Amino acid sequence: MAKTAVVTDSNSGITQAEAEKLGITVIPMPFTINGENYFEDITLTQEQFYSRLEEGSQIGTSQPAISDVTDTWNRLLEEYDEIVHIPMSSSLSGSCQTAIMLSDDYNGKVHVVNNQRISVTQKQSVLDSLEMISNGISGERIKNYLEKTKFDSSIYITLETLKYLKKGGRVTPSAAALASLLKIKPILQIQGEKLDSFSKARTKKLAKKIMINAVLSDMKERFNCGDESVWLHVAYSGMDTAEAVEFKKEIQEIFPLQPVTINPLSLSIACHIGSGALAITCTKKLNLNDV
Repeated sequence: MAKTAVVTDSNSGITQAEAEKLGITVIPMPFTINGENYFEDITLTQEQFYSRLEEGSQIGTSQPAISDVTDTWNRLLEEYDEIVHIPMSSSLSGSCQTAIMLSDDYNGKVHVVNNQRISVTQKQSVLDSLEMISNGISGERIKNYLEKTKFDSSIYITLETLKYLKKGGRVTPSAAALASLLKIKPILQIQGEKLDSFSKARTKKLAKKIMINAVLSDMKERFNCGDESVWLHVAYSGMDTAEAVEFKKEIQEIFPLQPVTINPLSLSIACHIGSGALAITCTKKLNLNDV
């Protein structure tokens, strides 16, 4: 049986400390802040990121350097027979396509997974890969399964402000100003490919209700399963976890038998939505019989 390593990037939300416990490798995503280079969870903490964001610093993201990717693979292949590499969604970054291109030189030893996920749902793909490896499933079969099930997840996010979407050109200044004036809470969705508008609400309370109902609809219409067959998570941006903890309690009352966990949203998402965002994610559980 082949010995298989798992590699992902910090868009998954997996910290370096957590990666060490899991026995995987996390490539830190590069950030540029006012022209200076930083690496997530290496030289840039969550606290530092949000502090600089609130200060109005110019923050940008980029792909990991090609040498960082290939050096990681080369080091791992000295110990492992193959690698399952799970980058963030190809629709949100070019790093996935770059990795696919680089893998062509590795004679089938590196399996780059394009399963269109980010943040908490990307992390679940990593955890599912580890479970499949522990059951003797090859890297190629893991890649095929994760790509086959790439749309079996949803993220719904309500924002505190449209300031950062306006800054990135994703909404017009007039639309952002109107939303602020009317105190509208926009709701966005990530279902596989990209960040899209989903709905809007006048209050955070109503926004949370809309997001929960969207997850319930996905279970019934998209995933064709009950809550026992999905993973549910609350995610948030910023350093204040109070709203996330309260949202978890509300979700837990609706799904009393399903554990709900809390995770910070990846910084690559936070760049575009700012602090104060609240999200619910739903991911269909791994079924080893389908691999």
